[in-house]
Amino acid sequence: MAIRTSDSGTRTLGPATAAVRESAAAAFERDYPDLRFGPVVVVIAALNEAPCIGDVLTDIPPQAHGLAIDTLVVDDGSTDGTSDVSRGHGVHVARLERNCGHGVALRLGYRLAREHGARFIVTLDADGQWDPVELPKVLEPLVRDEADFVIGSRVLGRAETDDGFRQAGVHVFAALVRLLTGAQVTDTSSGYRAMRAEVTATVPQHQVQYQTSELLIGAVYQGYRIAERPIVMHKRAAGESKKGHNLLYGARYARVILGTWWRERRR
Repeated sequence: MAIRTSDSGTRTLGPATAAVRESAAAAFERDYPDLRFGPVVVVIAALNEAPCIGDVLTDIPPQAHGLAIDTLVVDDGSTDGTSDVSRGHGVHVARLERNCGHGVALRLGYRLAREHGARFIVTLDADGQWDPVELPKVLEPLVRDEADFVIGSRVLGRAETDDGFRQAGVHVFAALVRLLTGAQVTDTSSGYRAMRAEVTATVPQHQVQYQTSELLIGAVYQGYRIAERPIVMHKRAAGESKKGHNLLYGARYARVILGTWWRERRR
């Protein structure tokens, strides 16, 4: 995968990855001509999650707070039939022909959701760790115009995990973001989020993989209202995490926090 590093240390797309992304966007337009999404679009970036994603899709409610919900799966180059399983559940699918990274897949999903009418975007993971049944709770502050960006926090709720190191990291990274930005957040890496669609268009995003803190910190510096709601993080339903070894993940995630903070404070 072609990746470039800017002067600020952020990782940016090379032309090859950008071409794969644009090809996927063009194929989506051909597959779904004249598509108009409902007000809420759930965006799921998935890589080889065929054993898990079906149950996640089944549990996504058709509406919340009187608003219709559509689902968009962005298949990040899976080789196990993730796209086929998703289509079999009647949701919309955009497919990257090779693995480009979680951040790239999410940004493609954000773009397609915006371009086809979404007012609010909710993100879920495909592995079953975040419960779709809690979607109305996470969405509510947006609907009530109390926030622009909502994090589903496992710290305010609970996490079913045996990985004490990673759980400690959640608290450390949240403390670091609070120190740097003043935002009173408890869970910066949660994949369960709801936001106004415009947030994904106005906040700069460059990260190929570790994008959750980049979007959050950018939203804080642009003055968007941040809120959290307690959620439960379940154990992965099947398969293995794509995040890698704890120490490597932690170092890379910390680098993204510091790099994004430095970039945004100079804007």
